[in-house]
Amino acid sequence: MIVVTTPTGGIGRQVLDDLLDCGTDLRVVTRSLENIPAGIRQRVEVIEGSHGDAAVVQQAFDGADAVFWLTPPNPRAESVDAAYVGFTRPAADAFSKHAVQRVVGVSALGRGTPWAAQGGFVTGSLAMDDLIASTGVAYRALTNPSFMDNIARQTAAIKSRGMFFSPIDGDRKLPSVATRDIAAAAARLLLDESWSGVSEVPLLGPEDLSFNDMAGIMSDVLGKEVHFQQTTFEAYKAQFVSFGMSDAMAQGQTDMAWAKNQGLDNAVQRTPENSTPTSFRQWCEEVLKPAVAS
Repeated sequence: MIVVTTPTGGIGRQVLDDLLDCGTDLRVVTRSLENIPAGIRQRVEVIEGSHGDAAVVQQAFDGADAVFWLTPPNPRAESVDAAYVGFTRPAADAFSKHAVQRVVGVSALGRGTPWAAQGGFVTGSLAMDDLIASTGVAYRALTNPSFMDNIARQTAAIKSRGMFFSPIDGDRKLPSVATRDIAAAAARLLLDESWSGVSEVPLLGPEDLSFNDMAGIMSDVLGKEVHFQQTTFEAYKAQFVSFGMSDAMAQGQTDMAWAKNQGLDNAVQRTPENSTPTSFRQWCEEVLKPAVAS
């Protein structure tokens, strides 16, 4: 039995899609049964509720061999620690109680860097990994740089103004990964019963690119000029607060961007094993271009 959390989210949905035809029993945890398409509902067991709720995860992980774990966004959380470690604590207890064999979690690059303790959401993710590892369960933390898919959140600005924004230096080359590749790696590990222990699995995309490099690729794919504009960290945080994010979470988002600008995502040496296949150009052609056109 494999349990998938966030089965309607950007990554969890793709993990579930990758697992549906693999012949294993599947269980999903979702806040509402109606969130699961009817065709999929007939092929999986559905547990309704939040996977941050103790009673829900006790039910969901009973009899589970493997769990896909992802903490959902909580923009109004009182702290980054509450959003990551606090949310995960009931699940950690359930992993132990039900002797779950393997957990695959979505996490972040940065462990061992000078910025690991100052990285906002990254710091929270690493503390979450430590909590899960402390249960004794076999654990693989998929440690990621920024997602290519996050740029799709700026589709409106790209379409109307030919611009996208970040406080990170436009010339700093960074890895980035497509969520489809994160999901594929998660599905492979969930189905593989041979591994044990605790380790990180970096997923770096196929190449390091700066935001100015990305602007050039977007311009080419979209057939229109797209430019990158660096913003201040103060303006970056203020934007999230204006969207309704708590001050603590807006600061956590900003601290993560600051740490990435210092080099947090550049510490892992690229290898064929940690280089994932989807290029930024391919992602633009298959995801961003249709979004801009719609």
